[in-house]
Amino acid sequence: MLHGVLLITLFSCAAFYIGEMDFVTSLSLSPMIVGIVLGMLYANSLRNNLPETWVPGIQFCSKRILRIGIILYGFRLTFQDVTAVGLASVIVDAIIVVGTISIGLLVGRLMKMDRGITLLTSVGSAICGAAAVLGAESAIRTKAYKTAVAVSTVVIFGTLSMFVYPVLYRNGVFDLSPEQMGIFAGSTIHEVAHVVGAGNAMGESVSSTAIIVKMIRVMMLVPVLLILTWSVARAIAKSGEEGEKGKINIPWFAILFLVVIAFNSFDLLPSSVVQFINVFDTFLLTMAMTALGAETSIEKFKKAGAKPFVLALVLQLWLVAGGYCLAKWFVPMMM
Repeated sequence: MLHGVLLITLFSCAAFYIGEMDFVTSLSLSPMIVGIVLGMLYANSLRNNLPETWVPGIQFCSKRILRIGIILYGFRLTFQDVTAVGLASVIVDAIIVVGTISIGLLVGRLMKMDRGITLLTSVGSAICGAAAVLGAESAIRTKAYKTAVAVSTVVIFGTLSMFVYPVLYRNGVFDLSPEQMGIFAGSTIHEVAHVVGAGNAMGESVSSTAIIVKMIRVMMLVPVLLILTWSVARAIAKSGEEGEKGKINIPWFAILFLVVIAFNSFDLLPSSVVQFINVFDTFLLTMAMTALGAETSIEKFKKAGAKPFVLALVLQLWLVAGGYCLAKWFVPMMM
């Protein structure tokens, strides 16, 4: 197992190094995204030469280390963030999250998509991109290639949004005040890194609101994972499958994620310590993403087909149209 863990650690170090290059930082691509790309490159080149004894170490990174990373992600958030932007932003986030997941499940059913990929893509689009996909994957325990497919869709459309939103805002297509635009961007752009990139391109007044709204959206990962775990267990029980699969497996990492947020809200740790924890957490999540990529081959992408990207496109259209309407007309009503 140790050899597999060390292999993934090496790839993650390379992902951090590449992530600091100017070209990568200009795209606001996190080391996590670089990590899954490196993992997939490895899976489609040298993977067959890997000793079988190393595989448990890779799986350990994609499961156990992933959950530790999700828990420590809570050090990026505080409950004070909620009060900073007001009730309207919380309601907008809630509508976007519920609406995105509901539409995703409906469209996925209409297209007769794989349920695992549908859930992962919908949750990733609804909450916080790759991190949400990883959390959902750990809750429903699906195959690694399905996670990689879902991550690919949210990264593509999140990156596009990061470039398109500032252009449309600067040219007056998005006729919103800086605060409204911040709420719109924070509630509809996928990745936290993409929100930061788009916000910086639109000005500090937009960026500050967008990041806080995005952080509130990330907090909604906890109730979503609890509901998702319950619904999956209920569906399995109804299908008549025997054994332990029908039981509800509470995602304790999600509960601990909330506990960490509560602890961080008291501001007990020095900022330097919190900053170190956040960097370390990013490294752990990068290891998890790299491990998932190492289990994903081109053949598995072909097996998934174009449907996941069609689903992601439909969800993106909903995010833009629904989010804009909420920011334009609902938010002023609540103020």
